[in-house]
Amino acid sequence: MSAAETTVEVKNRLGLHLRAAATLAETVGRFKSNVTLGRGKNQVNARSVTGLMMLGASTGTRLKLHAEGEDAREAVAAVRQLFEARFGED
Repeated sequence: MSAAETTVEVKNRLGLHLRAAATLAETVGRFKSNVTLGRGKNQVNARSVTGLMMLGASTGTRLKLHAEGEDAREAVAAVRQLFEARFGED
């Protein structure tokens, strides 16, 4: 079992709002690995739209992204790409 970790920054104007959180959860759902996003001590399952919303991540927020499982690297790369592409917004 492998693990991968990186830091991502919220770059889209509206932050990690409902549509962005749903897109993120949907993306993570395609992988077998357990994926978490964290802000400080608050770590949430990246498959949980509610959990992601509770991070309160606005523009400029840096989040710790961690994945554990057989496709951890691929999951981290896919999530990182979402953040870099600003979730297809602005």
